[in-house]
Amino acid sequence: MVRTISPAVTAIDAFAAGAQWPAMSAGPTDEELLAAYAAGDARAFGALYERHERPVYRYFLRQGAAAAADDLLQETWMAVIRHAGRFEPRARFTTWLYTVARSKMIDHWRVRGDLLSLDDAANDPDSAEAGLVAELPASDADRPDVQALSRAQARAFVEAVEALPAVQREAFLLQAEGGLSLEEIAAVTQAGNETVKSRLRYAMSKLRAAMEDWQ
Repeated sequence: MVRTISPAVTAIDAFAAGAQWPAMSAGPTDEELLAAYAAGDARAFGALYERHERPVYRYFLRQGAAAAADDLLQETWMAVIRHAGRFEPRARFTTWLYTVARSKMIDHWRVRGDLLSLDDAANDPDSAEAGLVAELPASDADRPDVQALSRAQARAFVEAVEALPAVQREAFLLQAEGGLSLEEIAAVTQAGNETVKSRLRYAMSKLRAAMEDWQ
């Protein structure tokens, strides 16, 4: 039996090499869309929301806020709406967006008296599996045996992410879901660049080790 390389393993290696995921499609930048919305173009907000809604939602899920993910997502985007006119593009929109998202999540934990408990990770394998299956070539993705294998790979990858220590998981998710650079992750988490680099290095190492059986 010829073994295919797991898309999850390929992604881990790409992140370790400094890649960012997901890549932005051609078109107006996030900052241009936000400026257009602030000037009265409601369609610009729709495009911005469509671009980032799912990654932010998954960020909440993987950080242990599954029960409140819908509410946190709504609160985050309501904050974007309220403060769109005051946004100054000294940093990328995504840095600001995930700073807002993280603040909302911390407020949620503080109310629960559970500020530092990030280890009760949410489990939403279906959405992650769907994304990884979609990366397979169309000719293979329709095969039931390939679909079953990719689902198992995806589930293993999701479980490996959720098993990471909280600070490593957060750094990985901000890079993987938000496409943030090392410096931007440092800004969002208020940690030093070297600290973030170390967290990402350990996260990649643990994820690669967890997915070795799929290579």
